[in-house]
Amino acid sequence: MAYAFNNIALIGKYRDSDVDETLMALSIFLDELGCDHVFDESSADVANKPHLKTASRAEIGAQCDLAIIVGGDGSLLHAARSLARYEVPLLGINRGRLGFLVDISPNEMLLWLRNILNGKYQEEQRILLRAVTHHGDSQTSESYAFNDVVIHKWQMARMIETETYIDGRLVSNLRSDGLIIATPTGSSAYAMSSGGPLLFPTLKAMEIVPICPHTMSFRPLVIDGDSTIEVRVSEVSQGHAQVTCDGQINLGLLSGDTVEITKTEYMVRLIHPYGYDYFELLRAKLNWG
Repeated sequence: MAYAFNNIALIGKYRDSDVDETLMALSIFLDELGCDHVFDESSADVANKPHLKTASRAEIGAQCDLAIIVGGDGSLLHAARSLARYEVPLLGINRGRLGFLVDISPNEMLLWLRNILNGKYQEEQRILLRAVTHHGDSQTSESYAFNDVVIHKWQMARMIETETYIDGRLVSNLRSDGLIIATPTGSSAYAMSSGGPLLFPTLKAMEIVPICPHTMSFRPLVIDGDSTIEVRVSEVSQGHAQVTCDGQINLGLLSGDTVEITKTEYMVRLIHPYGYDYFELLRAKLNWG
């Protein structure tokens, strides 16, 4: 039988017994339906079953038309960064805590998955950020972020000074603990905790949110998603500033280093159960009543 998705990747949080159990339940269910599926290499290590068919992220990108992520939001963030360029849709099973992105309960996953495979689902497309760091020695480093790029102090209890430009125009010179450049997806994460607004997740926009700015007048700023943001570290003690992508990728910064943030040319495709409602999610996760 032909389903909406016929070549499926199973990706799970590394070395987590609950995730292992869920992955195997999904595998058995897909076998019963006759759906081809592979395990992400590291997820197969979690399952500790070397006979399972495995694939690298690049092979998943080339061969699969759906990736099921089992874990928390962090697991989906990692998968989004590696698979977005291949345009593989992502479906999240929540084995973490908050679950803004992995929105299907393990208790209901087989029911929802059957419906999704039969074409009853909703798809969202969300932006992904590229962060290119230009170092003083002309070297560059490139990273990606689905939630946010954060330029921040590190270790020392002192502020850093940054210059922020949008499309080549100076916006501010700021002393603060750092800056958050967030996607609409990331607007409900660190940016929200720092006073930034929630953005509807499919908007093509970015927001700039200061972290403890040494001024009362610098407020969060929402800009067009096609803009180029440049943040230059203008004054910092050596080794005490970093750029961090999605809280998972860290790179040290020195005075004079510049981080250039843009929207990538590809989108992250998220699959939700039919009837998914973002505002219902906010009510549940943020206790809005």
